[in-house]
Amino acid sequence: MSRPPKKVPPRDPDRPSPDALLEAARREEGRRGRLKIFLGAAPGVGKTYEMLTVGRARLRAGTDVVVGLVEAHGRAETEALVAGFEVVARRAVPYHRTVLEELDLDALLARRPGLALVDELAHTNAPGSRHPKRYQDVEELLDAGIDVYTTLNIQHVESLNDVVAQITRIRVRETVPDGILDRANDIEVIDLNPDDLIQRLKDGKVYVKANAERALRHYFSRGNLTALRELALRRTADRVDDELLNHMRANAIAGPWGAGERVLVCVSEDPRSAGLVRHAKRLADRLHAPWTALTVEGPRSLALDEAARDRIADTLRLADRLGGETVTLPGGRRIADSILAHARSANVNHIILGKSDRSPLFELLNGSVVHDLVRRSGTISIHVIAGEAAAPVPVTTVATEPTKRTFEFVPYGVGLLATAASLALALLVEPYLGVENADLILLTAIVAVAVRFGLGPSLAAVVAASLSYNFFFLPPVYTLTIADPTNIAAFLLFTAVAVVVSNLASRSRRDALVSQGRARATERLYGFSRTLAGCGTLDDVLWATSAQVAAMLKVRVVILLPQDGAVTVRAGFPPEDTLDAADLGAATWAFDNERPAGRGADTLPGARRLFLPMRTGRGGIGVIGLDADGGGPILSPEGRRLFDALADMAALAIERVRLVESLDRAERAAETDRLRQALLTSISHDLRTPLASVFGAATTLRDLDDALPRDAKADLLETIIAEAERLNRFIVNLLDMTRLEAGAVAASLTQQDLGELVDTALRRLGLTLAGHRVMLDVPAALPALRLDPVLFEQVMVNLLDNAAKYAPEGSAITVAGSVEGERVRLQILDEGDGMPEAEVERVFDKFYRVRKSDSVRAGTGLGLAIARGFVEAMGGTLTAANRRDRLGAAFTILLPVLPSDRAKDDHPV
Repeated sequence: MSRPPKKVPPRDPDRPSPDALLEAARREEGRRGRLKIFLGAAPGVGKTYEMLTVGRARLRAGTDVVVGLVEAHGRAETEALVAGFEVVARRAVPYHRTVLEELDLDALLARRPGLALVDELAHTNAPGSRHPKRYQDVEELLDAGIDVYTTLNIQHVESLNDVVAQITRIRVRETVPDGILDRANDIEVIDLNPDDLIQRLKDGKVYVKANAERALRHYFSRGNLTALRELALRRTADRVDDELLNHMRANAIAGPWGAGERVLVCVSEDPRSAGLVRHAKRLADRLHAPWTALTVEGPRSLALDEAARDRIADTLRLADRLGGETVTLPGGRRIADSILAHARSANVNHIILGKSDRSPLFELLNGSVVHDLVRRSGTISIHVIAGEAAAPVPVTTVATEPTKRTFEFVPYGVGLLATAASLALALLVEPYLGVENADLILLTAIVAVAVRFGLGPSLAAVVAASLSYNFFFLPPVYTLTIADPTNIAAFLLFTAVAVVVSNLASRSRRDALVSQGRARATERLYGFSRTLAGCGTLDDVLWATSAQVAAMLKVRVVILLPQDGAVTVRAGFPPEDTLDAADLGAATWAFDNERPAGRGADTLPGARRLFLPMRTGRGGIGVIGLDADGGGPILSPEGRRLFDALADMAALAIERVRLVESLDRAERAAETDRLRQALLTSISHDLRTPLASVFGAATTLRDLDDALPRDAKADLLETIIAEAERLNRFIVNLLDMTRLEAGAVAASLTQQDLGELVDTALRRLGLTLAGHRVMLDVPAALPALRLDPVLFEQVMVNLLDNAAKYAPEGSAITVAGSVEGERVRLQILDEGDGMPEAEVERVFDKFYRVRKSDSVRAGTGLGLAIARGFVEAMGGTLTAANRRDRLGAAFTILLPVLPSDRAKDDHPV
């Protein structure tokens, strides 16, 4: 799919670019700190060392420099540089019985230095930190007005992640968005020759010896390092090139500056322009430079026939498919001026255009764009080539309505009447104002006719006004004879001025009409794009497209998409339109071959409709069928170009919706697969474990019944009962989750005493909680609540079982109740390791289990999900959080208290 060419408004090259000024103002905004990134191709090139060296120089210069966090990795020279700075103590974050050290963002904000040194921008913070990524910490420092120096390796840039993985065969998980580099005020590349870096690695200056040997075998090969080095230099060069262009535009500096290569190819109606575009693509590839295809719409463009306009549009589409940028530039009569102004503002240093084959007489009268560019290009290189006449852009294969040019008498009649009226007025005022003012009245009428009706009627008015001026005002009057030679000069000057003024006025009218037409088309296309952007389903996109095409082109529309191996009608306007066999055959051929078919096309012209394919870069999307009353072609040339723009936008919207649907299907399939795997794991392990215990205990009782003492038999029976109860809970959880997903859980609410339900759940889990101290703090004065006793008991069993599972032996499990306004709060607190902050809400997902050690009993990962579903079915809420007073998790149930329940203190029957 091709994008519509970008419309670039004319800009005065002597004035700064508003966009560039806004970008410069954003970078210099005083309230935000400045960011400098020390960018390297690989670990060990010396980014941290260079950052500390530059920071030490700033410290000596009087800047308040503080080390927020620097990773020395045991390198003595790096640690020696850190010694001279004030270092903010790191923040300790407990995580899975270990303690991680992270940047203390709050302490650094409170200290508020002039410059903070923060190492490893792509680092992922420990769970429980304010931000998941360190670059977000840096952004908060910058927003607070603190300058930041930081380090980054090129493999951590998000857009280059796939490229690095392809080069090194290693996928980097920690990445930063490209926008971080774009917003940085300065980027300094820390470069090191691959051989020197490998030697540093062998010397143990990057990793310890064991890790260094493994890195040399996999990551730090000479080829990998060379490729990464090129990536770093190229990414920085692109950034520097953008900065240079913004600087030139912000300061109105006329280019080009030869700091980088940019290619511009000029496209015209010449069929050889396609060869110029292909040549520009090859040159840009050799120079590793961006390139643009430019066409200038001047006054001469308005006189082009429709075939020539189609060639220009198709050539721009070719440039877009080849990866170039397409620009349509409004210009004046001197096309070379428009081209050079755009080239200098875009810092272009190579312009490609075709060799002219026009006659010397034509170039003498109308000028030569090639000669003007060569003479006035300055330091810009001009490439004049013949083009590839043997490989033009294919001509349009759809017949269009011929442009109707009929002669209209009304404008000429109105022009002559206006001249007559101005003559009458001039004769009335001539005795008072003189002849020199009478001709101005005639000129005013000529200008009015030119502005209203164009060049032809205004020239007719010029002839009539000139003859009238001679006949009525130049002596001898009432004759066409001019006696005084000086009056001959006045007559000729009047006629020349009238012709020039009428030409200028008619050209202004023509340009205004063209601009109005473009504005209307752009507005309607923009409205259509907004409509498509708001469409969330395929049907919405199809109906919006059919209605828009029908309204803008005044045709009947059907849209066909592939389904089950054939194209079928999916939308239409009007909706009741149907297709006969001939139309369906033409639509199928158009989709299969991605070419027009049907009425007015080269293929199957006998069909009632014209079928045009919709395409994107990934191939055909569908077919649009058009129909109109009468015979002959359906679309005008301008309508065909408008249809192409509408079809491209619709195809892109259809592909977007399909990609979203495909992504949703993939996510659902992945979720289904994950749930299936979790269920199989639960069945194969979590359910087999209690079965094995029951089977072992029962077998022992059967085989050794007489030999076992009474106490041993009792223990085995207790084991059988406990494991059977555990197995029963697993099965009940699976069944309960099935009921929740089916919406079959209906709570039978009656007034219940909360303390009694808690006691019942504790008795059911007697063996499970035997290794823990249960602290019960449920006041007897709590109001009775409307609960389903069965569901609430299961909620408590699941929550207490979860607490026992994650809390160490001998620790306390607390059940605490209280009244909070119109609600009762019930908390289950344990003394385990707690939950990672990023996973707090996920603990309620089906089959999700927080990572735990092997000593923790396994489970299906359904208990908490079921507990939340049951609580919500009874009108309450269940939330999870980490305890604030100590390590451990806290699950909080909030249940509403009805006013009638608060007044009752008796227990339910």
